[in-house]
This record gives sequence, C-alpha cells and structure tokens, in this order.
Amino acid sequence: MDTIAQQLDQQRQFFATGQTRPLAFRRAQLQQLRQRIVDNEAQILEALHADLRKPQFEAYAAEVYILLEELDRTLKHLPTWMRPQRVKVPLMTQPGHATLVPEPLGIVLIISPWNYPFQLCLLPLVGAIAAGNCAVLKPSEVASATATLIADLIKATFDPAFVCAVTGGPETSQRLLAERFDHIFFTGGTAIGKLVMAAAAQHLTPVTLELGGKSPCLVDRDVDLATTARRIVWGKFANAGQTCIAPDYLLVDRAIHAPLLTAMQTCLRDFYGEVPAQSPDYARIINDRHFQRLSAFLQDGQIVVGGETDARDRYIAPTILDQVSPEAPVMQEEIFGPILPVLTYDTLESAIAFVNARPKPLALYCFSRNRDYTQQVLAQTSAGGVCVNDVLLHNLVPDLGFGGVGPSGMGRYHGKASFDTFSHFKGVLQRPFRLDLQFRYPPYTGTLARFKSVARFLPFLP
Repeated sequence: MDTIAQQLDQQRQFFATGQTRPLAFRRAQLQQLRQRIVDNEAQILEALHADLRKPQFEAYAAEVYILLEELDRTLKHLPTWMRPQRVKVPLMTQPGHATLVPEPLGIVLIISPWNYPFQLCLLPLVGAIAAGNCAVLKPSEVASATATLIADLIKATFDPAFVCAVTGGPETSQRLLAERFDHIFFTGGTAIGKLVMAAAAQHLTPVTLELGGKSPCLVDRDVDLATTARRIVWGKFANAGQTCIAPDYLLVDRAIHAPLLTAMQTCLRDFYGEVPAQSPDYARIINDRHFQRLSAFLQDGQIVVGGETDARDRYIAPTILDQVSPEAPVMQEEIFGPILPVLTYDTLESAIAFVNARPKPLALYCFSRNRDYTQQVLAQTSAGGVCVNDVLLHNLVPDLGFGGVGPSGMGRYHGKASFDTFSHFKGVLQRPFRLDLQFRYPPYTGTLARFKSVARFLPFLP
C-alpha cells in the first residue's frame, strides 16, 4: 500500500470515529487555522513574492485578508448553518415532522491552482472543515514556494488523519485522482477540469469545478470615463492579469473607443509609472512556459501601450491591443496574463450576440449609467457571476457564492455556499404511531375511487 492510500485509509478511520461532527471540534480547527495564518503572515507574503513577485498589498488583500474574512464569517454563522432545517409536510404524511439535516460527506480532495495559490487552496478547506469533513490538499507545484509553505502550515496545524497536504507534480495528482473520495473540489483550467471529472466518474464522486474562460467587459458610451478606465485597468493587470475573473477582452461602444483607450493609458502610467518593469507594484508571469504562450499573443493586434518583454525576468508589460480580429489566437482561449484585447461594437444587440456566440464565461462585466442597457445585458447573457460598473468585486460578497456555469465550471462556494458544497442535506421524516390510515394498505378493493374523490383536496401530492 502506497503512502497516499495509507493516508486516505487513516482519514477514513478517523472520520468513522465521528470526531469531526461536533460544532466544538469544527470551530476549534477553524480557529487553529486562523491563528496559524496570522502568525505566519510574513512567511506567506514572502512565498507569494517568490512565486509571482506579488506586491505586498495585493498578496495580503487577495490571499490573506479574504481568507481571514471567510474564517471569521464561518465561525460566526456555523452554529446556524449546522442546524437542521424544518420543512413543511403534505397532508398525506401528517402528523409528521420533516427536516433537512446537514451532514459531512467524508473525505474530500481539494486541488488548487498557482495564480492565487494560498487563498485558492485554503478557502475551500474552510468550507470542508466547517461541514465536518476530513480533507486532502494538493497545492499547485507550479507555485512551489507557496506549496511548500502550505504543506508546512497544514502539518503544523492539523492531525494528518484529519487534514493533510500532498505535494508533487501531475503524477501526484493522477495518483490522488485514482483513489476514491467523497467529493473533489478542483480549481484550474477547463482542460484539466475535464480530466478531473473523468477520473471522478470512475468512482461516481461528485465534483466542484472552478474553471475559467474569456470573461467579457462591455462598455457603454454613457459612462464615467475616468472611473471606468481606472477600474478596468486595475482588475485586468492586478497579479499581472493572472486572475480567473479578470476582464479578458473589452467590447466598447465605438463612440468612446478612442477616449477610453487614452484614459486607460493614463491609468497605466499612474499605476505603474513610465516603466512598469521598475514598479514594485507589478507582478511577474509564473513560469517560462506561460511567458512564451503569452508573448505570442502580442502579435495579434496593434499595441496601443506596453508590449515590452524580458524573458529572464518573466516580465510582460501591461499591454492593450487594438484592432484585434475575433479570429485571432488571443481571442480563442483565456489569456490569463497582462494583455487586454479591445474590440468595438455599434449596437448593444451585436455585442450581446458576440458574447453569446462563445462559451459561457466565469464572469461578465458591463459599465453604463443607462439602466435599460444594464438590464438588457443581464437579461440576455449568462455567466457565472456579473459585476456592473466594476470588476472582480462580486467575488468579495460571500452571500452571492462564487462559481461558473457550463464550461466555466459547476458548483459554488464562499460563505454558506462552501458549507453547502461540502455537506449532504439528508431528508428526514419522523412520524408517530397514531393516526395510521388504513386505506393505504391492501386489499385495495374500492380504494382507488375513494382516493380520487379526496385527492384533489390533498396538497403537495406529486
């Protein structure tokens, strides 16, 4: 028996003891995790800088703060989330008492990506622990410094029979996916997501897939131009564009195309200076393979600003591309880097048709002062989540949940949605011995006619 199989067997034995089920245990584990994060903040920021050259503010806000907020919210609301939910019972089952009882799934696998390697590994873990599960974490080996840090933190915080982290490359992921889990939570690209889902199908394991896609950003002619440019530039070029819900391309009303480009160039200079390579606030591409992939996209349009690269530093300047063909390679896959193609439209209907002709995205953004414009976009498009007159920030509203639709993913998490994802809501009906109606028992002679005569008065019948 190999180490992974032994580890899973150990977790199954621990889960079977029932120790993960009480509220007190779950809260204690979440509090330990929170304290470990607080105590190791400096090391976390160092690891993120080593992997992606993340500026401290971006690293703290997007990786540490958001996780602490999730922990605090979960600790506050967990007693309510764990409470059985009473539901109404139809007349045919009265007298009776029906409840939905949340119970843990068992052993869950969390496979996380490299772009926000700390947050996207541990945020799902918060939901898994809150729901009473044991968990195996597989951090991305691409962000190696953060993966090592996560493994060390998990080992120092939890009994491995409860939560453990397994490091390694694709072969390690393949070995994990060959095992039987009670739920698999995967964040990453669509191609790997298909492999995860295929592997899970061998054991009929349910999956949550947080994927990606080309998230469009529609810009109306009636906007606050300076604010629109500032928000788009921030959302696109934070983390050097390596954000799954970053605006992937702009669809701009032709009437404001030129002034918007000018405003965005001003924002880039304001944010990163004349030479972004020298800015302490601009991240780097994760590795050479992604650098080469992204560099090829620079040929797919007219460079308005940016375009400079440095392979040794894995640096690609924040770049805006104009005159981009919809058939260009940069428009065929999620960019996941600091390159923003700009396309124009003449009518909102044509812009919506352009979006709808492509796979449903993880996020969709639109900027407009016109309520009718916004309502038309909301009513006629589909996306995992939408943000109006801003970007990214819908991800910070826990009660919205977060997830994709179609090729951009399945399932949701954040806040209570995380608890629900890692729980099974067991339906329970309890009845007394009294009022045992005899017509439901054989022999049925004459019963059907009598039943039909009263059935129309019985609510909730299927």
